[in-house]
Order: sequence, then structure tokens, then C-alpha cells
Amino acid sequence: MPLAVGTNAPAFTAKDTNGNTVSLSDFAGKTVVLYFYPKDDTPGCTKQACSFRDAQADYQGKNVVVLGVSKDDETSHQAFTQKYSLNFPLLADTDGSIIKAYDVDGGGYAKRVTYVIDGSGKIIHVDAAVNTTTHASDVLAALGL
Repeated sequence: MPLAVGTNAPAFTAKDTNGNTVSLSDFAGKTVVLYFYPKDDTPGCTKQACSFRDAQADYQGKNVVVLGVSKDDETSHQAFTQKYSLNFPLLADTDGSIIKAYDVDGGGYAKRVTYVIDGSGKIIHVDAAVNTTTHASDVLAALGL
């Protein structure tokens, strides 16, 4: 069962698509959309990533950062990013520590769950019933943006 709204978001540090070290604390003061997905370059995951890609301008204009998380490694994330021209970071959670911390472990992969974390580190929205095609706009609507 996903973490509840109002919970402090668990801290994390991981490598992104380009090998940069990324921590939740890097985004203090910004809203973070942390979306978990099962696997790079699969039909549903591709639709979901492309929905965020296509809405990126809407997110940036509202001080919102999008981060995708799966158990795939940096090489897989790089290929996925290049193939679909993704314009936001994907985090490589190869050991599953972030997936476990956010209680989205599907047994070897991440369940498709999205957390929205406010600038102070609190979870303000959880979506565990993701529509992969409209997800990016659904999150903005849920936030009233």
C-alpha cells in the first residue's frame, strides 16, 4: 500500500540518466513529481514517460520537477531517453532501495505509483490508479495547476 498523503517523503540518493547523483534534498522549495514505473521501453511505461515529456513546459512553468524511477540501470535509461527524446531525469534504483522506501515494490519491479512531494518534503498527492496516456495532465489537474 502506498505511503499516505501528509507523510514525510523518504530521502533518497540515486544516479540519473546521465550518471549524475540526485537527491530529494536537491529540490527543496520545489514540487517534485516522483513517478515509479515497472520497466523502460515497454508500452505502458513509454506512454507514461511520453505524457510527461509532452507536458514538460507546463511543469517547468510551475516550479515542478518530474523524476521517473525504475529498477533499470543508467544504460537502459539512456537508451529509453534517447529513443523517445525524454526531457526529464530517470533515476536508476537498481538495488530497489527507493522502491522499498516508498512502498511500491512489485516483486522485482516498481509498481506504477506517483507521489507528489511539496517543497518542504511532504507527500501532498498519491496516484496509484495511473492512466498512462493522460498521467502528466492528470497530475497537474490534481494539483490545481
